[in-house]
Amino acid sequence: MRPLLLAPALLLAAPLLAACTESTAPSSDAAAGDDVVTVSSTDDACEVSSTEVPSGKVTFEVTNDGSQVTEFYLLAGDGQAIKGEVENVGPEATRQLVLAVPPGDYVTACKPGMSGEGIRADFTVTDSGADLTPTGDDAELVDQAVTQYQAYVQDQSDQLLAGTKAFVKAYENGDDDQARALYPVARTHWERIETVAESFGDLDPKMDAREADLEAGQRWTGWHLMEKDLWPARADDYTALTPKQRRVYGDDLLANTDDLVGRIAKLELTVDQIANGSRGLLEEVATGKVTGEEEYWSRTDLYDFQANVDGARVAFEGVRPLLERNDPDLADQLDERFTALQKLLDQHRDAAAPKVDGQSGFVGYDQLSTSEVKQLADAVNALAEPLSRLTAAVLA
Repeated sequence: MRPLLLAPALLLAAPLLAACTESTAPSSDAAAGDDVVTVSSTDDACEVSSTEVPSGKVTFEVTNDGSQVTEFYLLAGDGQAIKGEVENVGPEATRQLVLAVPPGDYVTACKPGMSGEGIRADFTVTDSGADLTPTGDDAELVDQAVTQYQAYVQDQSDQLLAGTKAFVKAYENGDDDQARALYPVARTHWERIETVAESFGDLDPKMDAREADLEAGQRWTGWHLMEKDLWPARADDYTALTPKQRRVYGDDLLANTDDLVGRIAKLELTVDQIANGSRGLLEEVATGKVTGEEEYWSRTDLYDFQANVDGARVAFEGVRPLLERNDPDLADQLDERFTALQKLLDQHRDAAAPKVDGQSGFVGYDQLSTSEVKQLADAVNALAEPLSRLTAAVLA
């Protein structure tokens, strides 16, 4: 967990979040014949049971045998593009990552303490001869899911670019009131596709790094640097950025956003990435939004919370036709729990706050009571458990 001081209400929520992202026993979702790779992550090692598997459905059972919260990644052969990940695996917990993996060279990485490049090793997927292309009715449903979600991601990235341009213009011109109003609205479009944006490992830290996450020697740039400059009240002895510095950081954010949009336009998603993305977005809620860590300076966390839930639900709904064929009860359960979580979020809307897509925005996160934070945490936990089974069910 990142070293930030949390308000009492958020400290109360912290133990509740463990259930959202961790399981203390390996999952039984792997079907007979699937390749299962066990991963033991310790404070100084990443032991992978096999460094070579045949192409097809692969289940990584990731156990944290260390003392720090850890993460596990399957990266492309270049060590940059993220093919799949599980984050925030607590000590003694086991998490599962399910992927349909084509032949090729990959890299595995454990990140004890959730920092740095991680403990890496080469990983090879040989050609099993199996055709991973869906057939029959499934092929049509997969094509539909991929087409719809890629269009959604592209639309959100285009809106992110437009919103960032407006925000940067106000920020560089010194119109702080306007910049503060535009900040959570523009970031909504980032948060809705956060797991896709994070797959570009070189861009994400430039755009979305928080001050508490910075590593030794890392230059801080991006959204949260400007957030602190606009809301410095919680900072000690803060020196405001000069107009020249604002232009440098604003132009840098805009250039990186433009780069992101270009990369997303070339991205080819798979159905397992969409399902895993839904789970990943809810994990973002649990690890950065419910805790109040994401928007530490502005307290606009509920905008990000809503955006992550929006993106998770869109991804789920895209693969729902496949899920209904394989596990209709899970589809119904996810519907009910998404609805329950949304009902709680809607209770914290504020008609006077900046609107997003015509809907009212939200109160500041520091205005929530301890019991209200607990209710949100409980609803996130209730949704997280069935959502963790989504990918395995879709690929069944």
